[in-house]
Amino acid sequence: RRWTGSLSCLQGSLRLHLPQLRRNQARSSRGRPRRMATRKIYFYTGVPDMVESAFWHHFWSAKLAVMGTRNITAFTRPLKYTTQTFTLKDGSTQTVRIGREKGIDVRIALDVVRLAFQGDFDVGLILSQDQDLSEAADEVRTISKRHRRWIQIASAYPVGPTYLNKRGINGTKWVQINKALYDTCIDPNDYRTRPISASTPPTAPGKV
Repeated sequence: RRWTGSLSCLQGSLRLHLPQLRRNQARSSRGRPRRMATRKIYFYTGVPDMVESAFWHHFWSAKLAVMGTRNITAFTRPLKYTTQTFTLKDGSTQTVRIGREKGIDVRIALDVVRLAFQGDFDVGLILSQDQDLSEAADEVRTISKRHRRWIQIASAYPVGPTYLNKRGINGTKWVQINKALYDTCIDPNDYRTRPISASTPPTAPGKV
C-alpha cells in the first residue's frame, strides 16, 4: 500500500520537553507492520515569532531546515499572538502573550482531500485528534466510492497515564502511540541555540 503521513509534535502529551520525533524513523516503524511503502510525509506547524519567542523560533527554523533535506514537505504559518490576563491563586494577576496556530487544520484537510482525489495514497495517516478533520475523512470516503478505489484514513495519537483524550478522529481508523513507540523515534539532533539561559526550555507555544 502507498502511505502518506502528516506528522505533528506530541511532546506535550508524552511529558517531553522538546519536539523530538525523528520523521524518517517514524515512517519506517509505522510502515513495516502494515507492509506499506511510504509515498510522502507532510508536516504542519505554526512557527513562533522571533520577537515573541526567539528560542522556539530558532529551534523550529533549524529543525525544519533539516526536515527539508529528508524529502519531507513542511507547511508553516506564523503563530498569531493575543494578550491575556490570568488571576493567580493569591488574587494577583499576570498578563502573558499567547501564541496560537491558525489555518493549520484547514491546510491539512485540503491536502488530505486533494491527495486522495489525485490517487496519491491508499492509506493516509494523520497524527492528530482534531475532530474538525473528520469532515475531510468523510470527503475521502466519498472520493473512494466515486472512484471505486479503496482508500483509508487513519488517526494516530499519543496514549499514556496522564493523557485523558483517548479518541482518534471520528470516521478514521485509530492508531495509538505509546511512549515506548515514541522513544524508538527520538531525533538525536539538538536544535537548540547555544548558550541557553535555563536548563529546561520554555513550554512550547501553540496547540499540541
